Amino acid sequence: MIAIIDYDAGNIRSVEKAIKYLGEDAVITSDRDVILKADGAILPGVGAFGDAMEKLKARNLVDVINEYVKTKKPFLGICLGLQLLFESSEESPGVEGLGLLKGTITKIPNEYNDGDKVITQKVPQIGWNSIEVNPSSKLFKGVESGSFVYFVHSYYLTAENIDEVAATTEYGVKIHASVEKDNVMATQFHPEKSSDVGLKILSNFIDMTK
Repeated sequence: MIAIIDYDAGNIRSVEKAIKYLGEDAVITSDRDVILKADGAILPGVGAFGDAMEKLKARNLVDVINEYVKTKKPFLGICLGLQLLFESSEESPGVEGLGLLKGTITKIPNEYNDGDKVITQKVPQIGWNSIEVNPSSKLFKGVESGSFVYFVHSYYLTAENIDEVAATTEYGVKIHASVEKDNVMATQFHPEKSSDVGLKILSNFIDMTK
């Protein structure tokens, strides 16, 4: 059974639907005992870093997440759920994140230099973009570099430890689109909205829970 951690995150039902489509039981819950008994846990997320941390604290989920990660069972953050795993975000100065991983979360630039030209781009990044995959990644087993996945985000990760980067993408800057450290994994993109490629990634995560 996969526990989808409920703190009023926007994409929670689509994650549940995708997990069930793959034949695995899923439960949306903020109950400590249910989460800790689960074979895998997912932290989804849409919205602002500061608001999300406030909601996690209000439901006493910060300690539960830390406790779950210590069990060494698979844990997956999605979109904002990736950013929350880090210490802080430029989006919400002074707000402490979960601090499970090290890196910086900064705003995607509206402009970037491409040779002699300044290119203007839309922020947030919304839509499909290709990823380059670390071939040693467990989460991306069977997923080819160049595969397209679905992004919706205004802030992006630069991980401190490059060895923890499972996939990257380009959107004016190099974005660390997925990370993987021991049992903690996360994607900036939405696998539940990324068609067959996303389902393969979620299937790999489910396989780790067996």
